[in-house]
Amino acid sequence: MAKILTHPAAAAALLAALAVSAPATASAAPANASSAATSCYGGAVTVNYGDAAEFGPYTTTSRCADINLRMVGGDAEFVWACVKFTRVGECNYWTKVGRTWKTIATDVKDGSTFTVPLGVDLEGSSARVQIAF
Repeated sequence: MAKILTHPAAAAALLAALAVSAPATASAAPANASSAATSCYGGAVTVNYGDAAEFGPYTTTSRCADINLRMVGGDAEFVWACVKFTRVGECNYWTKVGRTWKTIATDVKDGSTFTVPLGVDLEGSSARVQIAF
């Protein structure tokens, strides 16, 4: 038969003991897409088309799930970009990229080595781009 505590101090002491010994349950807060994007883009490298036409090699990390690119300067209206994975040796597909972030390869495995060949809209145009991976 269970005992019922009738003394307020004894009941309070029992509740305090239970609270200390009960396992804590943690709930993960949902990831904020904005902060994840900031982290990914915060690690971007900046390169100038004209210094080279193919940039890298780079190795993907857990910072970004995709490989992203955007123009941040130059007189070109856009660039054409692709991802050339070292293990494959060929471009995945060419993507037209302007001045906002654009994904040029999706769901990339961490530790993948790649280069990024670029082309500009008009011969002689310049472009400064950022690559986030």
